[in-house]
Amino acid sequence: MSAAAPRSIWSSRPAFILVTVGSAVGLGNIWRFSYMAGAQGGSAFVLVYLSCVALVGLPLLMAEILIGRRGRGNPISAMLKVAEENGASSWWGLLGWFGAVGALLILSYYSVVAGWIVDYLAQSVSGAAIVTARDAAQGFDALLENPSKLIFWHTVFLALTVGVVARGVISGIERASMLMLPALFGILLFLVLWGAVMGDMRAAWHFMFDFKPQQLTGQVVLSAMGHAFFSLSLGMGAIMTYGSYLNKQSSIAHNSLWIAFADTLVGLLAGLAIFSLTFAHGLEASSGPGLIFQTLPLVFTHMPGGRIIGTLFFLLVLFAAWTSAISLLEPFVAWATERLGMRRALAACGAGFAVWLLGVAVCLSFNVWRDWRIFDLNLFNQLDFLTNRIIMPLSGLAIALFAGFVMARENVRDEIRLPAAQFRLWLWTLRYVTILAIVLVFVYRLMNPES
Repeated sequence: MSAAAPRSIWSSRPAFILVTVGSAVGLGNIWRFSYMAGAQGGSAFVLVYLSCVALVGLPLLMAEILIGRRGRGNPISAMLKVAEENGASSWWGLLGWFGAVGALLILSYYSVVAGWIVDYLAQSVSGAAIVTARDAAQGFDALLENPSKLIFWHTVFLALTVGVVARGVISGIERASMLMLPALFGILLFLVLWGAVMGDMRAAWHFMFDFKPQQLTGQVVLSAMGHAFFSLSLGMGAIMTYGSYLNKQSSIAHNSLWIAFADTLVGLLAGLAIFSLTFAHGLEASSGPGLIFQTLPLVFTHMPGGRIIGTLFFLLVLFAAWTSAISLLEPFVAWATERLGMRRALAACGAGFAVWLLGVAVCLSFNVWRDWRIFDLNLFNQLDFLTNRIIMPLSGLAIALFAGFVMARENVRDEIRLPAAQFRLWLWTLRYVTILAIVLVFVYRLMNPES
């Protein structure tokens, strides 16, 4: 057997931060954060979310990166290597499989939703007008009823994703992230400034940051806690894979702080931009998942410069979805190239084709196969339930247990490299606060499917 090729390493610390922020920043930050904040009353959800990013998301983010860098491989190989180093069972390798396969399942329906974004971007570019709320609802329903259009846009988006991953870690993933993330932040800042000038930024600010104690319910706390965990792209093998390309000298703690800060900032800025425009036109923030597919298109039609602003907004969401999708495909591709010796382009196309097939079934679940249901859920919702409510929290819980209790403390300290007091604080938080929070969210979301 020929010697293994040298493992790729991110070209710089900013490159690692950008690609990892790209993985974390996705539809969850812009679409899900905004509609959840709107539905949960705004400020109470936002402030609990910010607290949970620090207490739940950040410690787990550091743990996943340290396992990836320690194992220097795809999630499966990394888990096996680190488990062996620490005298633990090889069954821990299943955690890597859990994340890599879960990421592909997520990508199969994530790509379909991203296809909706591409369709709305095309409509914005063409100047399609939505005059009434009924037009907005009917337009979205018509998209879901059209299997050909859904499959076409799903195919386009997935081809874009496969194309980047096939080019490699540096030439593909890093280069694409270095282009798209600055563009994403630039567009987002422009939209916030536009909202300040043309929208009702004062109302948006009060809605998001004026704390109202009466809004603080158990449901709000657990919903915000769950979103803090999911918004950082944890438990899917993506962060572990990206961590495996990080050089030994780079600080995991400092990088993680920047990643968590940038990821959170995107959600907050997107919320300000969306709510300032929504409130300025007298529309409701609590419109749920339809916020960016029904409420905002109506806003763009009736505002000055709406065609341009709408186009920039959906381009922003497309960039966010694209960088996240790349990270979902990479863990399995890394395993196929490292373990099976496949050429990267072939591995990316093979994994992409499997995801595409499942995505086609997801597209059909909205129309042709709408009557095929389990527990009254179509395939789209089944996959979302399986991944978001079972695979991701259980993977996150296992990562926290592994880094917090299974790995030898000297090995963990060797990767984290924090001063003694800070290291003890991080380890204690991971072992008790983070693990307890994940268990609470897991049980709550299983018992409340509508949450």
